[in-house]
Amino acid sequence: MRSLSIIGARIRTLDPDRPWANAVAIRDGVIVAVGDDDEVRTASGRPGAELIDGAGLAVVPGLTDSHMHPFLGALETRGADLAGAATVDEVRERLAAERRHCGEGEWVTGFSLEYRVFDGIEASGELFEEAVGGNPALLTFFDFHTALATPPALAAAGITGARSFDDASEIVCRPDGRPTGELREEAIGLVVEAMPVPSDEQRLAYIADALAAMNRVGLTASHMMDGTRATPDDCRALEGSGRLTVRQVVPFTVQPTMSDEEIGAAIAAGAQSGRLWRSGWAKFFIDGVVESGTAWLEEPDTEGRGTEPNWPDPERYAAVIARFAEAGMPSITHAIGDRSVRCALDAYRRAGPVARGPHRVEHIETLQDDQLPRFAPERVVASQQVSHLQWMTPDMSDPWSRSLGPERAGRGFRTAELRRSGAVLALGSDWPVAGFDPRECMAWARLRRRPGNRDAGGYGEQQRLSALEALEGYTTQAALAVNDTAVAGRIMPGYRGDLTAFAADPVDCDADDLVDLPVLLTVVDGRPVFRA
Repeated sequence: MRSLSIIGARIRTLDPDRPWANAVAIRDGVIVAVGDDDEVRTASGRPGAELIDGAGLAVVPGLTDSHMHPFLGALETRGADLAGAATVDEVRERLAAERRHCGEGEWVTGFSLEYRVFDGIEASGELFEEAVGGNPALLTFFDFHTALATPPALAAAGITGARSFDDASEIVCRPDGRPTGELREEAIGLVVEAMPVPSDEQRLAYIADALAAMNRVGLTASHMMDGTRATPDDCRALEGSGRLTVRQVVPFTVQPTMSDEEIGAAIAAGAQSGRLWRSGWAKFFIDGVVESGTAWLEEPDTEGRGTEPNWPDPERYAAVIARFAEAGMPSITHAIGDRSVRCALDAYRRAGPVARGPHRVEHIETLQDDQLPRFAPERVVASQQVSHLQWMTPDMSDPWSRSLGPERAGRGFRTAELRRSGAVLALGSDWPVAGFDPRECMAWARLRRRPGNRDAGGYGEQQRLSALEALEGYTTQAALAVNDTAVAGRIMPGYRGDLTAFAADPVDCDADDLVDLPVLLTVVDGRPVFRA
């Protein structure tokens, strides 16, 4: 039986009855004692127990990212990192450097492409064909809802023109019918299917490396948003080899193209679990993203877009949610536009509550005044990723703000209003859309601007969270989001032995300095998975 004790630390427990302690003991993955040094020594003393000198450690409950794509991100963030590249020429330079590592005819990939690169010009894969030496290339935008394929990549996928889809997906074509290379939503998969696939062991190794990197910044758990019915097999394999070092909540993604029989199979797969992972939720995409015009809005955007949902039949979306609810599985919906948020809330109200946990709405990038008060009384979790503000500017000159217009953009990311309305507000990164470092994400929630840029104005500064609220978004609120309040989010006897230790208390740390606050120790299930 594994035992671990930390003595002489400064511990912020988030336990309202005992908010501070100096020591904690964990046995077989469960916290057995919290208190002063003597109390914990008495409760935990046993031969072979590991004792950590906590001098200089500021310990908080293990941090949970409530919205990320850990397995997908591990596979998709390979290739040229295009984050921050603001012009076509900058993108070309990075792709050319990546091409030098590839053989003749090998696929070149890039990720985190930004929409501002194409301000005033057509987004075309042909722009980058020479930079990659004629090799097939696929470049994914930072939000993973849009991609650009070069002509050889389109040819490899057999794409010669437009195709019809059962959802909002699209192969963007010119007036003469020729594809530009821009692919939206599920159309991206046509090219992905033509690309070489890593072996199972390579894939698991990539994921394990990503999980270890998350441990290094203090993450102990995540709510995965890219799960399929095959994901439990990967979780079992990683856990069996000791490489699952970040706990996983694994919803199954439900596509509008799935038949009733396929949905029935997902329900039959039901709740599976291991020690460090579990399934039992359904994940939906009711719309896309603002920048490409695929977010579903109450009124069209400034270019006349955003009038259609990702699910062609919203009534079927509501019926499928009700079907999962009847089977005891709560739902999680990607809803960025205000019309999609209303659709999700209405569907949840019709489906009714589920004992396993609350329904959730993810992103909520623009929200109507009459929708905001519904979350708390209807017990719907609000899940937001405030670090997405890094692509927006206070003067609203960015693609997101221009598409929405000033009135709707002014109702963007209403983080503080949601939290103070009584709604559960879980925070996350949406990695690989944004970086997964929780220090950066908490700083964005507190500042509404880039940390360290002290002279810059913030985007919607009235929506700033307090330092404690930001930490709670990664701890107690994250636990509420998946009905884990009896076992996670606090440092208390009987709770999971998941801890994150910094060099100083993150609540006391200035928000601009938070991104550089050293993480010294990460413990998952009573096992140190990272030590500085």
